[in-house]
Amino acid sequence: MMKLIIVSGLSGSGKTVALHTMEDEDYYCVDNLPLGLLPQLVEQLQNSNLQPYHHVAVGIDARSNAHDLRRFSEIIKPLKQSDIDIEILFLHAEMAALIKRFSDTRRKHPLSRKGLPLSEAIEVERALLTEVADVADLVIDTTFTNVHQLRDLICNQVLKRKNNKLSILFQSFGFKHGAPTDSDFVFDVRCLPNPHWEQHLRPLTGQDTEVIEFLQQQPEVHKMLDDISGFLKNWIPEFEQQNRYYLTVSVGCTGGQHRSVYITERLCERFASDTNTTSIRHRELQ
Repeated sequence: MMKLIIVSGLSGSGKTVALHTMEDEDYYCVDNLPLGLLPQLVEQLQNSNLQPYHHVAVGIDARSNAHDLRRFSEIIKPLKQSDIDIEILFLHAEMAALIKRFSDTRRKHPLSRKGLPLSEAIEVERALLTEVADVADLVIDTTFTNVHQLRDLICNQVLKRKNNKLSILFQSFGFKHGAPTDSDFVFDVRCLPNPHWEQHLRPLTGQDTEVIEFLQQQPEVHKMLDDISGFLKNWIPEFEQQNRYYLTVSVGCTGGQHRSVYITERLCERFASDTNTTSIRHRELQ
């Protein structure tokens, strides 16, 4: 069976990094393919007598025909009904981050060639790709993610996922830096006792022994951890029954350094034995 990953998203959000990561893992990759040609490409690769193409990744972006992009679900429906395992990965980032990336690299946005200013080109692109984003199996916000972190996310969450098994990403973050936009569940643990107010714990993180011991002594922490675990254990099977491939669980505190890190670490430990693929990311620590 052919495994086909469609990689799409906003220009500057990391699509090329994602494709290069997959290519390094022996995927046959095609970038900037016109969407209307996708069925023909798949048919050609399936019928190739020269070599088997078991793992294929295709980059689709806003340079495709706008009419085809609006028909994205219709175009890929026959492929999903055939003997092909298809996953759709969509990358995006906040406007300020994208503008800075284009400024740093001095590259032109693909749609700016039509005379659009950069910010307007990004918004037009976002609108053109709405249909793709809406049906994506996994959406990744790369606003706070560098090249190396994105490669790790792709490897750990996408490429190591077992067939037909749910991949769960447990992610800590700080609300003062903005809540993530790519989460299925967001839990706020700012009500828990804060190690930040203990002078000797302030420079440490939720991965350090002293902070772990401090939080383990707080009854509220145990209750919060048990409640979140119970909620997820009740609802994860519902996601699996809907043939979902990915689930992102984000836990936030004020700065993303102590409480959210500790809770995220414990959740990952509890669910590591229940699923084939669990991964962890501490957004602010990275």
